Amino acid sequence: MSKELVVLVARKDPFEQEERFQSSMEELQSLTETANGEVCKIITQKRDRVHPATYLGEGKLEEIKEAAEESEAELVIFNDELSPGQLRNIADRVGVRVIDRSQLILDIFAGRARTKEGKLQVELAQLQYLLPRLSGQGTALSRLGGGIGTRGPGETKLETDRRHIQRRIDDIKKRLDTVVKQREQYRKRRKENRAFQVAIVGYTNAGKSTFFNRVTDSQSFEEDLLFATLDPLTRQMSLPSGFLALLSDTVGFIQDLPTTLIAAFRSTLEEVTEADFIVHMVDASHPDHMQQEKTVLKLLDELGAGQLPVLTVYNKKDLLKEDFIPHSFPSLTVSVHDPIDRKRVLHKIEEVLKEEWDEYDVFVPASEGKRLQQFKAYSMITSIHFYEEKEGYALHGFIHPEHPLKHQIL
Repeated sequence: MSKELVVLVARKDPFEQEERFQSSMEELQSLTETANGEVCKIITQKRDRVHPATYLGEGKLEEIKEAAEESEAELVIFNDELSPGQLRNIADRVGVRVIDRSQLILDIFAGRARTKEGKLQVELAQLQYLLPRLSGQGTALSRLGGGIGTRGPGETKLETDRRHIQRRIDDIKKRLDTVVKQREQYRKRRKENRAFQVAIVGYTNAGKSTFFNRVTDSQSFEEDLLFATLDPLTRQMSLPSGFLALLSDTVGFIQDLPTTLIAAFRSTLEEVTEADFIVHMVDASHPDHMQQEKTVLKLLDELGAGQLPVLTVYNKKDLLKEDFIPHSFPSLTVSVHDPIDRKRVLHKIEEVLKEEWDEYDVFVPASEGKRLQQFKAYSMITSIHFYEEKEGYALHGFIHPEHPLKHQIL
């Protein structure tokens, strides 16, 4: 597939830190590459205020137009969300297709969604984004030949009127409600079985799926791309003590996620609020990893998962150029490609849990095989002794304070 040539445009607020601005631009470039675009020129302008009609000044728009003509770019992508009016005015001045960061992210999501729910959520977000931007899109739509920002379920329906789109939005919301209810049933069943749930969260491309696949032996999509995982997967994993847990891989976080998407992907992220434990994966080699870490913690707080026990895993230590100082605890610095490091993460999860859970001693007669299995699966056994004269097992371990098994411990 040939790559689409793209000019990136950004406004730098004089008060914004240079590092943060650079990191945001790198992210925009990665997003463009993930959407199969090739960046041929980057244009920035320092400007106190956004121009209400054209976002940037006339002179800058002229420069963008020339850059697009010179490099034969077919698309201009702005780093900010543009208003419907700005999008129209800029496209008129520049003469090529113009999209903003939100449309770019929506486009990637459209190409990545695998499950029915994922596809519905992307379509909902795209339609909600498009609705206020419909008027005046006539000329732009007749030029829609495909390409970045036009993929996904939206493109064939764009020419129809608002009422049709509004009906479709209502319809998708109804269908999503059903899916959410099914998911809740499923979660309720897991809770009744008291399955212990661990959710992996983190910025996009931090290594979550790699870790998930290696410790659960599954085939989740793994690639060095932003948003490689969109649909939450849950698989069983076994901790070193033999304790069984469910591990969920979640969608990657990103700075300035479009508002329509935060709403649409709420339910995918709700897996996190149902978790008992969070593994927060951070790409330690990323120049802006501190900001990324804060972004994720803030979102966890907003989702109501801020009080859960968290283990921060600083990944990609093989790419570090200098000594790394973690600033969250408890934490580990690892490379999830290394089997020894993955074991360290699992041991550390148990270590953190021991501090949260209740210690217990219990004697289980050998005749009660089922009960013994329950303790093995639902608690962390640290020692087990068989006493011949008593014909049974003395167990020592740790258990979740609210686990139903706990009342069997005398």
